[in-house]
Amino acid sequence: MQRRNRKSTEALDRAGTASPATERERLQKVMARAGLGSRRALDERVAAGEIRVNGQTAEPGTTVGEGDMIEIDGRKWAVAASQASHQTLIYFKPEGQVTTRKDPEGRPTVFDKLPRPKEGRWIAIGRLDINTSGLLLLTTDGELAHRMMHPSGNVDREYLCRIRGAVSDEQIEQLKTGVRLEDGMARFSDIVPGEVTAGHSWYTVAIMEGRNREVRRLWEAVGAQVARLKRVRFGPVFLPSSLRPGRFQQLGPADHRILREDVGLSARTSELELVPPGKDPGGRKSASRR
Repeated sequence: MQRRNRKSTEALDRAGTASPATERERLQKVMARAGLGSRRALDERVAAGEIRVNGQTAEPGTTVGEGDMIEIDGRKWAVAASQASHQTLIYFKPEGQVTTRKDPEGRPTVFDKLPRPKEGRWIAIGRLDINTSGLLLLTTDGELAHRMMHPSGNVDREYLCRIRGAVSDEQIEQLKTGVRLEDGMARFSDIVPGEVTAGHSWYTVAIMEGRNREVRRLWEAVGAQVARLKRVRFGPVFLPSSLRPGRFQQLGPADHRILREDVGLSARTSELELVPPGKDPGGRKSASRR
C-alpha cells in the first residue's frame, strides 16, 4: 500500500481534521456497548426518566463524552475513552457476487467468504456491481469507511476496462471533460490507453466518485460498451497481483493508520466505554458482568 501524492489538500482543509469519532456519542449507544441493555430497552428507560447523566435526568438525544457520569439502577459508571482495535481487509471480488449482506434472489455475497471480525462487523467501503470484479475494501472502522466514501475524502478509484471495438479521440476527450448522466455531470479524472486486441481496446481510468455503475454509465454515454471491468486501486490501496479471486488479505495496523491519515483522520482511534468511577479503561469485561 502506498500513500497518495495529492495535488491539493484544500478540500480536506475545508472539512477540517476530524476529531475522534468517540468525542461524543449517544447515551444509549455507549450503554448498549457496555452490555447494560439493548438500545430499544434503553430508549424506554430514558423516556421513563430512569437514567441520569451528571446528576441530571437524561432525555432522548442525550450524548455523553469522556468524563461524564452515568447513573442507572443505583450504580454509577464513568465514561472513558479506550483505544479501539479495527481490522481492514483487501478482498478480490469475483464476478457473480453482490456487495450486500443478504440477497433476496439468493445470489452469493462477498460477506459469505469473509472471516468473522474480532469486534464489530465488516463495512464495505463502496460497492462493486455483480458484473464487476476486483478490489473491495472492508473494515470495522465506520469512521474510515464514511470518510473514504464521502466526496470530502478526495479518494480516487482506478479501473481496468475492456471496451468492445475502437474508441475515438473525441470520445476520450468527452469522457475527460464531462458527460451528463441522469444523476448529474460525471467524468474520468484520468484515462490511460492500453493494449488493443482484435475487437477490443483496454483502458485504465480513474474516477473521484462512487455512484452506482458510474464507470459503465460513462462509457455507455459516449456510445462505448464495456466488456469487462475490474477495480485495481482504491485510494492508496492496490489490488495485490498475488491475490486470487474470492480470497482476502488483511492490512496491518500501520497500513490502517495510513488509510486514516490519508483522508485527514487521526491515526489513533478510540471509543467510549463505561468503567466504575476511578478505574482505568481497557481490557475489562462488559459493564453488565462487573
